[in-house]
Amino acid sequence: MKLVDEAEIQVIAGNGGNGCVGFRREKFIPLGGPDGGDGGDGGSVWLVADENLSTLVDFRHQRMFKAQRGENGMGSQRYGKAGEDLVITVPVGTVITNVDTDEVIGDLVRHGERLLVAQGGKGGLGNMHFKSSVNRAPRRALPGLPGEMRALKLELKLLADVGLLGFPNAGKSTLIRAVSAATPKVADYPFTTLYPNLGVVSVEPYRSFVIADIPGLIEGAADGAGLGAQFLRHLQRTRLLLHVVDLAPMEGGVEGITPADQVRAIERELGRHDPELLQKPRWLVLNKSDLLLEEEQADAARAVLDELGWTGRWYVASAISREGTWPIMKDVMAFFDRQREDELEAREAARANGPTDSEGDAAPAGSPL
Repeated sequence: MKLVDEAEIQVIAGNGGNGCVGFRREKFIPLGGPDGGDGGDGGSVWLVADENLSTLVDFRHQRMFKAQRGENGMGSQRYGKAGEDLVITVPVGTVITNVDTDEVIGDLVRHGERLLVAQGGKGGLGNMHFKSSVNRAPRRALPGLPGEMRALKLELKLLADVGLLGFPNAGKSTLIRAVSAATPKVADYPFTTLYPNLGVVSVEPYRSFVIADIPGLIEGAADGAGLGAQFLRHLQRTRLLLHVVDLAPMEGGVEGITPADQVRAIERELGRHDPELLQKPRWLVLNKSDLLLEEEQADAARAVLDELGWTGRWYVASAISREGTWPIMKDVMAFFDRQREDELEAREAARANGPTDSEGDAAPAGSPL
């Protein structure tokens, strides 16, 4: 199923029911007094993250969502029934933005997480609330308040541990096919990948991570050029970037630039889209080594690294023959293991150095009083 990762919807909470003007009329009780009940509250609109969903495609067919209105109050001090809340399920990783104010309302990153996006209107008061010593027969009741109405932009950012980035035809889709069960389409023409693909890399039982294949980027992607521009957001949640580069681009190819030039061009687009992406750990994967003789591979790789002045981690691999791909995946798993250990040590250190009393008023150790 094609990934749809953006949608705009309108949500309308239910109006509150009107209060009732009523009087008690029973035999042998000539002056029963006011007994109009309150209106019920309108239903609210909630968004709930569901890990079983992977796309926003359903919102292409239905764009307006309206919760139930509260019932009006009735005589004999009967309250109107409250309107039912409307619950809308969205994929895990959905960011919700108010279209009118461009404010991010919430970010649903865990299964079952809920977000209130439109509050239902309060029900109106019946006339029984307005009786007093000087007004024993009030004929006043309040109408229900209107429910909130909002235009929302839903933006899905895939939850992946590793993001593959690079020019079209660098071999990203082939790499994800080689190391996971994902089966993205591959071909020898530009822009084969039309939408992101996710794959799970299982290194050992109970040790795995999620890898995302992002459509190829070209120069000017941050300004909307190419297909990868609209998917740059999916890299923001990743913890590690694998920068896939064609080690042996064909003369007169689509890119028309050297491998080092490709790396620099992608770096510029990442910085223009979100400078924080350049701060993420990024490893260089020099792909398509099978197109070179074995004795030429080391010289070609060294030429690229020297031209870039690359000091980070790098690999030479051939995704299509799967040569050199598995050591990369094992190193990625070890990288995440170290990250988890560091995070655990940091949490333990924070607890050890934290406040000692139950209310948290004690000064940290070594701090001035």
